[in-house]
Amino acid sequence: MPLRLGHRGAPIRARENTLEAFALALEAGLDGFELDVQFTQDGVLVVHHDFTLGGVPIRSLRREDLPPYVPTLEEVLRAFPEAWINVELKSTPGETDGREEALARLLVQYPSSRVWVSSFDPLALLRLGRLGVRPLGFLYSVREAAALAPCLEVEWLHSEESLLFPEEVAQLKAQGYRLLAWTVNDPARAEELRRLGVDALVGDRPEALV
Repeated sequence: MPLRLGHRGAPIRARENTLEAFALALEAGLDGFELDVQFTQDGVLVVHHDFTLGGVPIRSLRREDLPPYVPTLEEVLRAFPEAWINVELKSTPGETDGREEALARLLVQYPSSRVWVSSFDPLALLRLGRLGVRPLGFLYSVREAAALAPCLEVEWLHSEESLLFPEEVAQLKAQGYRLLAWTVNDPARAEELRRLGVDALVGDRPEALV
């Protein structure tokens, strides 16, 4: 049985990327959830998908400037110690503002075999690996991007679900990767991916995964 993770929690039932959405995902029977992490001006890792809030870059805001519904990553890790959590670090390639170092320090404080980090940014993954953060997952939505995986030394490949055909899954599994498919909202597709051996499914609708 693959891990079943709520996409930003349970986003149809509550505001995405909030403590409420994460709690509802677990109450619905999922194993855990995926979330997005941004970095504030004062060096705090906060859970929010977009790089901006109300048109203002989060990187230019302090933690105290954000609305109460935006949790810190530390609050999430403290609130859900038993959940499987995929932390997607948001970053721009070439950006060197210390977010990888801050994440590495935080994960040392909250060690868990059920937490792993992913990113679309290959440079962020290289930095995280050099800081000792493991396991890591490479997010991609273009099939050719998977060819970068050996250079990144990641354990997980996080593919947009439509890219995962039987031959693709078999090939990547044979190379030793664990596979996560996003975003899976159709029960029949979830079952197909389970039969193919995909290791984790991320979806907006818990009932499509359970």
